[in-house]
Amino acid sequence: MQNQYLKKFFTLPLLFCFFYSFAQKKNEAYQYHIHRAASPIVIDGIMDEDAWLQAQTATGFFMVLPMDTSKAQVRTDVKMTYDDQNIYLIAVCYNALPGPYMVESLRRDFNFGKNDNFLLFMDPFDDQTNGFSFGANAAGAQWDGIMYEGGAVDLSWDNKWYSAVKNYPDKYIFEAAIPFKTIRYKKGITRWGINFSRNDLKTTEKSSWTPVPRQFPTASLAYTGVLVWDQPPPEAGLNVSVIPYALAGSEKDFTTHSKTDYRGDVGADVKIALTSSLNLDLTVHPDFSQVEVDKQVTNLSRYELFFPERRQFFLENGDLFANFGYDDIRPFFSRRIGLGVPIKYGARLSGKLNKDWRIGAMYMRTGKVNDLDLPDQSFSVVALQRRVFSRSNIRFLFIDKESLNYHPNPDSVKYLYQAFNRNIGFEYNLASSNNMWTGKALFLKSFSPGKNSRDFVHAANLQYSSKYWLLLWRHEFVGNNYMAEAGYVPRRNFIKLNPQVTRYFFPKSGIVLSHGPQLSSINFFDDKFHQTDNQNTLSYLVTFRSKATFTGLVSHDYVRLLQPFDPTNLGKDSLLAGTKHHWNTAGFDFVSQPQQLFTYTLSARAGGYYADGAYRNVATELGYRFQPYVSIALTGSYNNIKLPQPWGNTTFWLVGPRLDITFTNKLYFTTFIQYNEQLKNINLNTRLQWRYSPASDFYLVYTDNYYPAPFSVRNRAFVLKFNYWWNL
Repeated sequence: MQNQYLKKFFTLPLLFCFFYSFAQKKNEAYQYHIHRAASPIVIDGIMDEDAWLQAQTATGFFMVLPMDTSKAQVRTDVKMTYDDQNIYLIAVCYNALPGPYMVESLRRDFNFGKNDNFLLFMDPFDDQTNGFSFGANAAGAQWDGIMYEGGAVDLSWDNKWYSAVKNYPDKYIFEAAIPFKTIRYKKGITRWGINFSRNDLKTTEKSSWTPVPRQFPTASLAYTGVLVWDQPPPEAGLNVSVIPYALAGSEKDFTTHSKTDYRGDVGADVKIALTSSLNLDLTVHPDFSQVEVDKQVTNLSRYELFFPERRQFFLENGDLFANFGYDDIRPFFSRRIGLGVPIKYGARLSGKLNKDWRIGAMYMRTGKVNDLDLPDQSFSVVALQRRVFSRSNIRFLFIDKESLNYHPNPDSVKYLYQAFNRNIGFEYNLASSNNMWTGKALFLKSFSPGKNSRDFVHAANLQYSSKYWLLLWRHEFVGNNYMAEAGYVPRRNFIKLNPQVTRYFFPKSGIVLSHGPQLSSINFFDDKFHQTDNQNTLSYLVTFRSKATFTGLVSHDYVRLLQPFDPTNLGKDSLLAGTKHHWNTAGFDFVSQPQQLFTYTLSARAGGYYADGAYRNVATELGYRFQPYVSIALTGSYNNIKLPQPWGNTTFWLVGPRLDITFTNKLYFTTFIQYNEQLKNINLNTRLQWRYSPASDFYLVYTDNYYPAPFSVRNRAFVLKFNYWWNL
């Protein structure tokens, strides 16, 4: 019976694998011809050089939001040029309405929807899949990220470039120089994908140089125009960057009354451009102490929670490794490497071999932890991607995690680690030329000692996105012996079916821009196709012309527990495996318009819970900004659970005030406090960052953890860190 179901599951990806063949680029007619600069350019936000007077102007932007049926109301003019070292861009962003610009702060990598801003999307291989994004808000805060999967932008990527923004009564001007050494491109190629995007909060308008359907982000590389070079871009030449760091710090655990542990470390990263599109990253004794702490959540789940990767070393071309699979089926998850374990050294090769082939290879070596009996371990990953049809691709992934020189005592009471765990996988990613059809089909198999059956994964999805409809089908199968020790697969031994239908309506006038229902069904089955979980949700989304949104929803949940579970995650007691639970929930979400100085979100849920209990949740996020220097935010969540004894009435508060001060666009101060009643912990994280030179920083990081009652210190840490980006 199981094989019959699996054969049906395999049918869907075979059907859509051949939906689309090669097609001409959607916005081929929109071409910008870039020529070598006729004079030197100074990055100051003033368009007074001869080079700008002679450069072509891209103008006549199209409106994307609130509607995509007309030209933009706000005028934007863009020019580009280049010399032997840099690509130059200048954008003149005119005002359509009086009043101050809307910006959150001067902090780098701002929230797109809460800032007046201009962005560049660059596709150097013109493959409509991968690229780079650069831009700034109206106050001069920089934005940069690496692009993947045809339109997603990873803002954790950080590199060396220069910009300035100057404000005028009727406009602001953004001017930038992007070194050829900063980006990756193929030698000799004279056509790049390019697009420009403008967000103007006073008019609630998002616009784009090329026409982009409103259901897609302006970052969608399927809708880029063409950057036509007058001659092949100059070679970047020797491109080696050495990024050493030095730090001093101290740590003290007050619960054990141990002495203060002082530390002093040095290490380095090295970036070597083997070609203009292929990069080798090396790291020795890396440190990530400056990375911001994870945002805490109240955990009422039966499975492990996911927290995203923030460490710079793992990010460039990280989609080759990290985006294989789905959110809850990740054969590789880089946070498995080096959290709580020292990394000795590592190497990573990633980038383009040519227009059709990408490669990623990584080797990381971690040290032993005697207290845990954890041995030295190695992590090896190889990824290959081959472009097919207009924008689709096929991927291959191999992962090997090994414990080195490990000879455990089988009678030990400590945890026994596996000698090795390996994964091999294949994946097909569909992306039609107009981006309306997207999908994925994947197969994974693991290899672990003593496990040689039911150790595979199959999953697929197909999505259709139009102006009026969003249709989704997704299914997954994960065997009970499938193991991904270097990945994130919180649940095994299940079959999942997830259809979803959304319909949008667009009134011709009034305060409502669009509205429509969404019906989603998430179903889990065991390997005999007996249902274990089901959640059916009917929601209704209303988007206002002010950009505020309201969502109302009702849902029904069914759970048959496969193992004992404490519904409060406090360790009081557990519901028995095999017990069945049903409940209904109603709720709403409201997000205020982003163009106000005071912004807020409000979310509420009320309904049943496990064991015929009751659950209530209210969550909010309040924000106020003193433009452009100070941003104050307060997140709060209240959970109330009513259950029979021994649990009784349980409440969880989660409160997180945050103060963000940007003295300049190079000097930031952040204080983040999190009170988590479930964990009985108060966390204080304070960070001062001074970007004294492009991509070079000085950090002061102070972290405290406290017991809330009686109030006392649990542990405390202080780090002073200095790094410098040195181009050879």
